[in-house]
Amino acid sequence: MKTSLPQAPSAVRWIVRTLEDAGYETWAVGGAVRDALAGRPGGDWDLATRARPSAIRSLFRRTVPIGIEHGTVGILTRGGTLIEITTFRRDVETDGRHAVVEFAETIVEDLARRDFTINAIAWHPLREELYDPFDGAGDLERGVLRTVGRAEDRFREDYLRILRALRFAGRFELEIQAVTWQAARSLVEHLPELSPERVREELLKILDDDPAPSRALHLYAASGTLRVLYPELEALRNARPAVWARCLTVLERLPPGRWVLRLAALLRPLPSEETAAVLVRLRLSNAATDEVARLADADPMPPPGTPDADVRRWLSRHGAERLNDLARLELAAARGGGKAEARAVAASWARARSILRGRPPLSVSDLALDGRDLIRLGMKPGPRFGDILDELLDWVLEDPARNERSLLEERALEIASETGETASAGERDG
Repeated sequence: MKTSLPQAPSAVRWIVRTLEDAGYETWAVGGAVRDALAGRPGGDWDLATRARPSAIRSLFRRTVPIGIEHGTVGILTRGGTLIEITTFRRDVETDGRHAVVEFAETIVEDLARRDFTINAIAWHPLREELYDPFDGAGDLERGVLRTVGRAEDRFREDYLRILRALRFAGRFELEIQAVTWQAARSLVEHLPELSPERVREELLKILDDDPAPSRALHLYAASGTLRVLYPELEALRNARPAVWARCLTVLERLPPGRWVLRLAALLRPLPSEETAAVLVRLRLSNAATDEVARLADADPMPPPGTPDADVRRWLSRHGAERLNDLARLELAAARGGGKAEARAVAASWARARSILRGRPPLSVSDLALDGRDLIRLGMKPGPRFGDILDELLDWVLEDPARNERSLLEERALEIASETGETASAGERDG
C-alpha cells in the first residue's frame, strides 16, 4: 500500500539499503510507524529483517549484541545513534509470561505474533510502502484498539498485553473493541503472575510518557486492574471518590517526563504505610523509592505568615532540594481551588526560596560543631550524641546566628549537663 509517512532518518535508510542490497528483506516496525500514522511525534526507529544476527553483524562494522538469543542486534550509526534491528520471529510456545520464539522468513509471520493491530504495521523507508495486513492504520483512524487474532488467545500468551491495551487505549484515545475489552477484564486476575518489574514499567510508561495519564488510569479501574495490582488505590477510589478524582486531575497538571513527581502525586492521598506497600511491590531502586516516599508523605508547605523559624524547620525536615518538586505538587493541586489558593502556594514557595538564599544551616552537617567537638568537650561517644546534635540543630533553626562554635559548645554543655553526659573539667583539661 502506497502512503505518505515522515521520511525515515538517513541512518535508518542506510541500514535498510545495506541489508536489502545483501538480499535481506527489511522493514521499519513498532512505535515510530504507529506514532507517525497517529500524527504524534515519532519515537525510536526499530527494524525487522529476514537476516539472521550473524549476517547483520557481518554487514555492519559497529554492532551491539543487545539480545542475540532473541535475534536483536544494535547498530551504531556514524552519529552515535543506536538503532535496533531484529530478525523476523514467530511464537512457538507461550505461557502467559513469556514466549519461546524461533526465527521466521517473512514479515507477515513477524507481524502476526504482535499484540494489537496498531502495532502490527510495517513501513518500507525506501519504497515508501505501508504493509498493514491487519488494518491497524484503519483502526487508528477509527479510534479502535483490538488484538491481532482472537483476543483471549493474545492475552493468554502474555498477560502483560492487558496492561499494554490499557496504556495504548489511554495514550491514543482509543475505544477498546468490545470482545478485546471483555477478554481483558476476564483475565485480570492473572496479572500477579507477571514479574513486578514488567508490571512496574507499564505504570511508569503511563506516568512518564502520557500527557493525560488519567485516561489510562480510569481504564485500570474499570477493568479491575487497579483492584488486582494496586488495592490501596482501589480502596481510595471507592471510599473517597472525590479525592481520587482530584488526584487524577493533579496528574494532568504535572508535565510528562517527571514520573517520580507524578507517582508521588498518585500516592500522596494514601497513608504512609500504604504508600510504602505500593512502593515495595513496584521494586524501584532504593533511591527512587526513597524520593517518591519523601515527596508523597511530605507535610504541606508552611502557609504565608508562618514564622521564618518554622519555614526553616520544614525545609530541614524535607530537604531544601525537594522544595521545588513539593511546591509543584501543591501548586498543581491548588489550581483546582481557585486563584487565591494558587497565589497562596506561590507566595509560600517564593518565601521559602528567599529564606534559602540566606543559606541557613538546615542539617546536622551544617552545624559549626560535630561529634569530635563533643568528645573534646569531655562527652563519651554513644547514641546520645545524635540527640544532642539534633537539639543543637533545632536551636540553630530558631536563629541561624547561633551557628557559631563557641555558642554551640556552650549550648551543648548545657544540654549534656541535664543528663550528666559531660566529664569533669579536670578530665576535659587532662
